[in-house]
Amino acid sequence: MTSTTPRVWLTPQAHHRLRNELMALLAPAPTRFDDEARESGAVPQQARGARIREILDLLSSAVVGEDPPDDSVAEPGMVLTVRFDDTGETETFLLGVRGAEHGTIEVYSADSPLGAAVHGARRGEQRAYRVPSGATMRVTLLDAVPYSRMPHRVQ
Repeated sequence: MTSTTPRVWLTPQAHHRLRNELMALLAPAPTRFDDEARESGAVPQQARGARIREILDLLSSAVVGEDPPDDSVAEPGMVLTVRFDDTGETETFLLGVRGAEHGTIEVYSADSPLGAAVHGARRGEQRAYRVPSGATMRVTLLDAVPYSRMPHRVQ
């Protein structure tokens, strides 16, 4: 059976946090959710199972800590700086996995509208994508560097 789950890029720190969260979720859970259990932060069994499956999927398809090539191409594991062409504003973010915390840098999934638009772009290339309102946003990729080369990354 061939997996259709795409490979995802994770920092070693994000991988470690996800493994710890999974271990906590797999620990014996209360059998009934009374007021005390809810107040203690217990997760309802259905949500718990969904999060376990989500983490297992992420971990099973993870590329951990390997940098993509430093070729200025936007791909997972790269910190991207884009300019929104209509406003001239810039934004820097990690193209990675949402839900796997990466410290203080904003993370956009390659499946998000902006992430999908810039995925595969080269420095200086302009791309366009639609926002939920239906408007088209134009962005230019200004820079793409591997996450490990960023001085602000979390250890």
